[in-house]
Amino acid sequence: MTPQATRPKLLRPEGRERSEVAPIELFFDLVYVFTIIQVSHTLLDHLTWFGFAEVAVLFGAVWWAWNYSAWAMNWLDPRSGLVRVLNGVLMLAALGMALALPHAFAEDGLLFAGCYVFAQVVRPAFMAAAMRGHVLAKNYTNLLSWSSSAGVLFLVGAFLDTVPRLIVWAVALLIDVAGPRFEFRFPGLGSAPMHTWPTDAEHLAERNRLVFIIALGESILIMGNTLYGMDPITTRAVVASLFGFVGLFVMWWAYFALAGHDTQASQGDASTSALRSAFAYAHALMVAGAIVVAVSIELRISHEHTDPALVLTTVGGPLIYLAGNILFLRSRTGAVARERYMAATALMVIGVLGLVLGHSVPPIAVGLAVVVVMTALAVATQLRSKRTA
Repeated sequence: MTPQATRPKLLRPEGRERSEVAPIELFFDLVYVFTIIQVSHTLLDHLTWFGFAEVAVLFGAVWWAWNYSAWAMNWLDPRSGLVRVLNGVLMLAALGMALALPHAFAEDGLLFAGCYVFAQVVRPAFMAAAMRGHVLAKNYTNLLSWSSSAGVLFLVGAFLDTVPRLIVWAVALLIDVAGPRFEFRFPGLGSAPMHTWPTDAEHLAERNRLVFIIALGESILIMGNTLYGMDPITTRAVVASLFGFVGLFVMWWAYFALAGHDTQASQGDASTSALRSAFAYAHALMVAGAIVVAVSIELRISHEHTDPALVLTTVGGPLIYLAGNILFLRSRTGAVARERYMAATALMVIGVLGLVLGHSVPPIAVGLAVVVVMTALAVATQLRSKRTA
């Protein structure tokens, strides 16, 4: 059946306001302010390679739950009472995941997995029912089958010890995240190719811009809380906070010069396949990078000496963010993103020097070097954006 054959009642109306982000969507995203705080604090408490792997899996699940909710609202009418109830239910599930997150690999594993699986099953089931007569109903049936399969592994993993739980959850997350790449092909159901998902590029872009700002806002909260807890507030902490704020500002600047409303990338390839890579995957990296930046700011404020964790987070956050930039540009414009490869190279040099020199280099110096690189990138991105316009 073609998408035009029947118009479901809950389908978002066409017209001038089609792409606007509705109040219920903004309200929904507020839960993720707390969730991102939980992710960053969990990483702060587990600054080891194993801890990073754990947090990466937890963030991946958190992101994928938000991502699928944002895509669902790309089609649902936000004025509908049923749609608002759905968002409220998904908010509760997200809140449960956030509460369980710090101890998800200990006593709260079942709460985290249960809330994740609940959201990943309820949402596509609702969509399959709400979109009856539309191609999206069939597509969401495939998605429901795919996510349910991954959900079984998530629930099984919740009953295992820490290491096997990490392995099983990583596999389950990989299955869930890989669904779009395999067009949600499922035995007995066929596939749901990307071109059969009629997508509004501007609506998805705005949702992702907003969640990226939320991720940057977490760094502001960390700076404020860290300074508030210091007695007295040292000059070194103030300078570290200043550099941290400048770093956040230029990251915001570089992002909106790249993915803002009127940039070349935002007007680029609007096929669903391109949008899947640009938003579902590339923005996951950008938001993850912003979270690691928040952790690095806290370390530079509170630590008097440079250690490997401080160097790796200070350099790693921007590097993860740049990886998302590169994927975003490649998805929407096919551009090579030379400035970002140059910035990434400079950041890796800073990281190597920081690890080699160690305590002989103050944390502020590492932060300043990264700020210089990211500022140069922001200026270059802005100039290129103007030339393109």
